[in-house]
Amino acid sequence: MFQIDGFDENGIAHAFFSRRGGVSRGLYTSLNCGRGSRDDPKAVEANRARAASALDMPPGTLFTNHQIHSNKVVVIDETAEPDAKREADALVTNRPGIVIGALAADCAPVLFAAPGDRVIGAAHAGWRGALDGVCDATVDAMIDLGVRADGIKAAVGPCIGVESYEVGPEFPAPFLEQDSANGRFFEKAERDGHFLFDLSGYLVHRLSRLGLGEVVRMASDTCRDEANFFSYRRSRHRGEPDYGRQLAAITLGV
Repeated sequence: MFQIDGFDENGIAHAFFSRRGGVSRGLYTSLNCGRGSRDDPKAVEANRARAASALDMPPGTLFTNHQIHSNKVVVIDETAEPDAKREADALVTNRPGIVIGALAADCAPVLFAAPGDRVIGAAHAGWRGALDGVCDATVDAMIDLGVRADGIKAAVGPCIGVESYEVGPEFPAPFLEQDSANGRFFEKAERDGHFLFDLSGYLVHRLSRLGLGEVVRMASDTCRDEANFFSYRRSRHRGEPDYGRQLAAITLGV
């Protein structure tokens, strides 16, 4: 697993898990935590338990969403159940004793921590969710729980790199309509009329406008780093029938 130095304070623990260290086989080797995959469900649950254990939490305490590429955020309170189906792309909580997480395989996982107020968040940001403001909505939900924006730290985890993220000629339009300065996150690809998109750069830009205390990102390319990461795009290029999902997770501890 990968961690951001200085991110954990006041009992908070986090991790951006790689694909290593699990029990799944074949396309899902080995730490596939995605219930939406076609992997053996028993293997997925064993992997999720391993991830929780790595954060010193017991099995059955990991909350994730059924992700729909939205800007919807769910607040996990004392009544929420880990296995309930939540169609959303971010979670926030001030509840100790659980782990909240985001699943990804090229999209960006983003973790949030407000150690002074002991509030945390986890978001899944593909291009659509990023454009529609899933990270902004996560910060707003944390503020609703009593946090100041400048008390929040955000970390953008491993995702597809700009060199691998080729998009079609129609793709930049909604980003440029939002802000013409977003053109900085696109560069010309070798194919005529196509572009390379910097997803993590765009997310850092959006987060930096929210007045947070700290915004960091991990240098990575999930599509190119097969040893460490699952990748939706890589699997599609190869014609594979499915792909695993890695987990980013955070907890307040007990």
